Amino acid sequence: MKQSEFIVGIDLGTTHCVLAYAEASPQGSGERPSIRVLPIPQISGPGEIAESPLLPSFLFLPGPHDVPAEAIRLPWQSNPDVVVGEFARSRGAEIPNRLVFSAKSWLCHSGVDRTARILPWESPPDAERISPVEATSRLLEHLREAWRHAMGVPLEEQIVYVTVPASFDAVARELTVRAARDAGLENFTLLEEPQAAFYSWLEVQGDGWRKAVRPGDLFLVCDVGGGTTDFSLIRVEDEGGELALRRIAVGDHILLGGDNMDLSLAYAVRAELMEKGIRLDSWQLRGLTLACRSAKERLLSDSEIRSVPVSVLGRGSSLIRGTIRAEVTRRHVERVLLEGFFPVCGLGDRPDRKVRSGMREMGLCYEEEPEVTKHLAAFLSRQAGADGPSAGPAPFPSAVLFNGGVMKAELFRRRILDVLSKWAGRSVRELPSADLDLAVARGAAYYGLARLGQGIRIRAGAARSYYVGIESSMPAVPGMPAPVKALCVVPFGMEEGSSAQIKDKEFGLIVGEPAVFSLLSSPVRRTDRPGDLIEDWDEQIEQVATMETVLSSGEEGSAEGTAIPVWLESRFTEVGTLELCCVGREEEKRWKLEFNLREIRDPGSDKHKADSRNNE
Repeated sequence: MKQSEFIVGIDLGTTHCVLAYAEASPQGSGERPSIRVLPIPQISGPGEIAESPLLPSFLFLPGPHDVPAEAIRLPWQSNPDVVVGEFARSRGAEIPNRLVFSAKSWLCHSGVDRTARILPWESPPDAERISPVEATSRLLEHLREAWRHAMGVPLEEQIVYVTVPASFDAVARELTVRAARDAGLENFTLLEEPQAAFYSWLEVQGDGWRKAVRPGDLFLVCDVGGGTTDFSLIRVEDEGGELALRRIAVGDHILLGGDNMDLSLAYAVRAELMEKGIRLDSWQLRGLTLACRSAKERLLSDSEIRSVPVSVLGRGSSLIRGTIRAEVTRRHVERVLLEGFFPVCGLGDRPDRKVRSGMREMGLCYEEEPEVTKHLAAFLSRQAGADGPSAGPAPFPSAVLFNGGVMKAELFRRRILDVLSKWAGRSVRELPSADLDLAVARGAAYYGLARLGQGIRIRAGAARSYYVGIESSMPAVPGMPAPVKALCVVPFGMEEGSSAQIKDKEFGLIVGEPAVFSLLSSPVRRTDRPGDLIEDWDEQIEQVATMETVLSSGEEGSAEGTAIPVWLESRFTEVGTLELCCVGREEEKRWKLEFNLREIRDPGSDKHKADSRNNE
């Protein structure tokens, strides 16, 4: 492949997608190239095309009579079957059972087959559907074609960085990689969104960033987007007189964000309508939720606006072709959103874990506790001891960098700063953010320049430590399964493109009969090294997935259930995914464990079937 002309950063957001780019000039070629944002062509209305730096992450699957193909055709399309972007969002608000949104949130939902055609989730059985992976791929495909149309060169030949939540586990990352490859991208790398946001701050500061920090400073990146809440900590270190940045902590995956807020507003408005004797069905509630999203954005962007009207199509004989009208007010924003999602709480408060109903509808597994401040308290508190028993209490953030569409609202940012200052007993400052809609994509492009020596890099690597479950060797005890230990195979911070070989311990690999393999992870155990066996982890380690498979020994006549001595090799790939291999004593036989991401994992049991390939 010829040398790439550009470095491209793609923010694959829950609400919007953004593409930023810079010329890929090598180190020593002069000033750092400027970073630009690509205006993305998209359908804005029937027969209308407009360009915008933001591509709404919405897909509309038109029916045979919804809109003619020629009215939704883009310059690079001949017979479009999907609408992406602004018109998809507006038309989907009118016909919600044809609208696909929050695809990124579905990518991390282990309770469904994420490669199956399940979206829109509550659409009629005979409606057109696509999978979460395909929906993500379609968004990337639109960006790829928009790039080619504007720049005249293939996106797949450029150096591309696709951003994902820092809390995405190995499965969600692998699915994102699959979607990118399905969209025709090959030369790409995954980058954590909070890191990208911090890189954007570095870009704005230029060489003056060193004057804004000092060794020991700890920065909290508070990223609340459309679908997820991410927390990361970045520390300033002194290395031989030079300042360096290191990402030292990443929070759990919290499915909590703007989507939850939109639904909360819709429920509040629906309750007021019910008091007037107006009832909404589930179809109308989906439409009202989308209308509340737009109203929320207007109210939060302009403090002078007191209310925004919303409407939903009527249903039933008395309301045929009618419209139900209501409004979202400033009071809704303050009572439902500010106090419901960002209440004042103590550092010792924790998210409430309610007793759940034994039966529930399938769908996105939204976080039970909507109070972001309580999740933040839990994240900061558990950093104490994460670097070892003698590390002492966790240092408190010196400043906060906000990211995500939700944090564009000054009302929410101020509340977070007030709560942090109360906990710290001192003022916690805010790092000046660039345009929060564009920061992640611009930061991803900056990261690409930094890798070419034209910027400072944050030392990060794997956002979690990863483990394989190892069954203990002990006599059988009635009613008691053999204890499972966690073998560290990828330590926290392991750099992309590096590998670890665990040769000093041998394990018995069961071949010839069904066997179960468990993949586990921890965002807080930062001192475990490859080969460490952990017996008691006090809920610090959680199961990511399991696989059930039958491995072949590769030898005819070998007995079923044979335990072959192997050692383990792990690799954290350049793309940002995990590979695991079992290696025989003579190193002639290798079993690559590949988790089949298509299979449905039973929610609550974390059982996840998978395939394995026997490489000889």
